[in-house]
Parts: sequence; structure tokens; C-alpha cells
Amino acid sequence: MQKTVVKRMHSLDGKTTGPIACLIALALSASIWAQTPNPNAKPAWPPSGPTPRTADGKPDLSGAWAPNAIRQNVDLMATGVQVPFQPWAEKVYQQHKDNISKDDPEARCLPPGVPRMTTTPYPFRIVQTPGLTIIVYEGGAHVWRQVFTDGRPHSEDPNPSWLGESIGHWEGDTFVIDTIGLNGKTWLDEAGLPTTESLHVIERFRRLDFGHLETENTIDDPKAYTKPWSFTTHPVMLKGELMEYICQENNRDVEHLVGK
Repeated sequence: MQKTVVKRMHSLDGKTTGPIACLIALALSASIWAQTPNPNAKPAWPPSGPTPRTADGKPDLSGAWAPNAIRQNVDLMATGVQVPFQPWAEKVYQQHKDNISKDDPEARCLPPGVPRMTTTPYPFRIVQTPGLTIIVYEGGAHVWRQVFTDGRPHSEDPNPSWLGESIGHWEGDTFVIDTIGLNGKTWLDEAGLPTTESLHVIERFRRLDFGHLETENTIDDPKAYTKPWSFTTHPVMLKGELMEYICQENNRDVEHLVGK
């Protein structure tokens, strides 16, 4: 191909060009080849592009998302997060680690809780409407979550549950989910960061562009930690759809959780 290009290079008067002109021709031809689209090339993923918006102008968080947070799910402190333990909580955390996370509730198909629901390896789908946002989780006991955005306040004394009571509101382009009423039975990661019924979680969702989210998670549990602390995850658009996943069916994980 290159020899053909050299032979076909001529000056305006019809005479063959010299070596320098041939080199220029080769460079130009290489540039042309580089700019030619490859019909077999796969599109970049996750996709970029502008953030979609709803009819009222808010960023549209709807879609299926991959958590992209396996390191945070396994061991938050190993990612550099500084956790301000209460003494008893640090002792319990070390016991969990020493026992190789034998008693992790998620390994027994119990819900991972908030915010661990969005750091598990399994994707989730957000369905956004004006008065209610639904988050459906593929893994973690295959559950769903309701985030009320109709202006209601938190209940005065919510019944403790695995996912708590979530109220959402917008601060500019950031969707803020405020969750209380958690039952204190969940771990914040596989390593064993404990929680209590005083846990209060604030999640701040931002859709950075078409294919990327950013979620800042703030943990406020004064019985377990001396002050609020946070970590950030970066979910990406899922290439595909959620699948049916039943953790309780034929669970073969528990037999391997022998600890020490």
C-alpha cells in the first residue's frame, strides 16, 4: 500500500516528486487512515454526553446502574477512609475482621442495608417520578426501596427496618436522600463496620453526564462513631438489564464461612 502511494505521487508538472515529498505523502496517507472510522470498532462504554433532564428541569437519574464500588463494599478503610470509631465499635470491627467476616449478614441473604445496598457487586435501577423515586436492587435479597419526594417529613418514630425510611429532596442538581429508622443489624462493608439503630445516612446523587453517577454517602451513627464520616462511589450505566437473582435459593456460601 505504501509503495503504491509513493509511485502515484507527482508534482504539478507531471514529474515524480523527490524523497521528501514522498515522506510527506506517507505522513498524509497515514493521517487519512487514522481518521477513517473502523466499522468493527465497539462504541465507548459507559457512554458520555449531556445529562438527561426531566420535564421540570431536574437531572433524570433513571436507568440501570452498575455500582462500580467493589473495593468500598469489601473494605472501606482499605480505600483510605478514616473511620472515627467509638471504642466498643472498633473492638467489634476488629473481631469481625479477625473472624474473616464469618457473621456478615449479607452472606446469609439478608439485606445489606443503607448505604451498602449501592456498593454490592449487583446493579440497581432507579425509577424517578415527581413524588416518589424507586430503587430496585438485583442483589442483596432482591429488594426495593422507596424514596418519598412528595414533601412529607420523616415519621416521628419509624419502625426500625433493614432499609429504613427514606425521604428525598433536591438541592440544585443534587438529589439528597435522608434515611433514618434503620435496624442496626447491617454492616457497612464486608470487613465488618458495625451500625446501630441510631444510624442516619445522607446520600447525595449527582448525574455527572449521560453514563456516570456520583454518590456521596455520609454516615452519622453517634452510638458507633464519634462524628459523621463519608465516602464516595461512582456508579456507571449498566450495559444490559437487571436479572433475576434469588440469594435465598441454593445458597452455597454459608458453608464456607467457617471463620477461625
